[in-house]
Amino acid sequence: MAQLWGGRFTKETDQMVYDFNASIGFDKRLFHEDIEGSVAHVTMLAKQGILTEGERDKILEGLSGIRKDVDDGTLEIDETCEDIHSFVEAELIRRIGDAGKKLHTGRSRNDQVALDMRLYARKHVTEVDGLLKELLTVILTVMEENMGTYMPGFTHLQKAQPVTLAHHYGAYFEMFKRDRQRMSDIYERMNYCPLGAGALAGTTYPLDRECTASLLGFAGPTLNSMDSVSDRDYLIEFLAALSTVMMHLSRFSEEIIIWNSNEYQFVEIDDAYSTGSSIMPQKKNPDIAELVRGKTGRVYGALMSLLTTMKGIPLAYNKDMQEDKELTFDAIDTVENCVTLFTGMLRTMKFRKERMAASAMNGFTNATDAADYLVGKGVPFRDAHSIIGRLVLYCVEKGTSIDRLSLDELRGISDKFDEDIYMAVSLETCVEKRLTIGGPGPEAMRKVIEKHKEYLAEEKSQTK
Repeated sequence: MAQLWGGRFTKETDQMVYDFNASIGFDKRLFHEDIEGSVAHVTMLAKQGILTEGERDKILEGLSGIRKDVDDGTLEIDETCEDIHSFVEAELIRRIGDAGKKLHTGRSRNDQVALDMRLYARKHVTEVDGLLKELLTVILTVMEENMGTYMPGFTHLQKAQPVTLAHHYGAYFEMFKRDRQRMSDIYERMNYCPLGAGALAGTTYPLDRECTASLLGFAGPTLNSMDSVSDRDYLIEFLAALSTVMMHLSRFSEEIIIWNSNEYQFVEIDDAYSTGSSIMPQKKNPDIAELVRGKTGRVYGALMSLLTTMKGIPLAYNKDMQEDKELTFDAIDTVENCVTLFTGMLRTMKFRKERMAASAMNGFTNATDAADYLVGKGVPFRDAHSIIGRLVLYCVEKGTSIDRLSLDELRGISDKFDEDIYMAVSLETCVEKRLTIGGPGPEAMRKVIEKHKEYLAEEKSQTK
């Protein structure tokens, strides 16, 4: 097939070179964005008198027909073309003749592909944001239903202090909420239109770039034509944000894997999100959580690859930048699939609440509260810390817990203990007296949950 750039050359490109150079195998994904950008460009050209209204209408009709035929399967994208832009233009010329040759007036493939990628990334920033919102909705439901579900909180994977499942899930609500904020920030920064930048230095045609930007829903045109065609930092930023989403999903997955283990048995993962073993019939494996954890490295790899590709590229466009597409497409697919599946797994997961509460008691998570109890009896904190340390050692040797010791045993270590120690170290007391905002106490949690509800309600009203 003749190339858009063939006039300068006197011999055919080597087939292996052509195949190496071609991008249609993956940039065909940009088909709808390419059509959308071409429609806006042609509309603007006619407005500026660069094309006649008749030429505009003929081109628009041809583009509409191509889009319809590809969508309904009557036209296959020809992968012998170099890229998706070449395919659309060649098919347009085949259908409407010489008028189709005017489609490319006032633009370059450099600003065309920059536009297509920006449109595609912008669309998927919105889609990822929507998926994160659904995940937050599921997390909030679990929080509301589990304000009184006690469990151990951990540091260093050691049981530390008692919390509630609502409080634990609330930490992830904050993480994924910040992920959404990053999507919003990225959208705002990327939402400028590079079309009209040409190859790197604009064009002599009297284009109305503000018009094109408006037609495509951008905040305005980009302000430097060289930057417009050589900028991929919005993709790097998007991949960084996607990597952070995956990091949060991976941490959550790791905890679910631990909670699902025979040693913990905090959760029961629904059969729809588990698999068995080919040899061990008793196994029920947390494969979705493990795959999410594993695929995190895949998204990190895309970010590092694009950073590495871009680090040595001088202005303006260079062919290296073609490498942005496969990396970005794969990372987007991975994150959208992982968030969707993870949300489904959370929605259907069951909690073994008694097991969680028992684990909190057996791990001396109330030791800090026991020390605070002694402080309340006039014991200096450092002395109280030492007394409770000896008390825990005694419990370990006896294979019991603080709340199961007799008062005589407690007084054998410190005469400051009284009957009220049992109430002071109960899970309910340990949690409920933590009333500061951000803590696991029920009053604090109710305030936080109400704020989360307001946040999600505001988001709903903004999208109408």
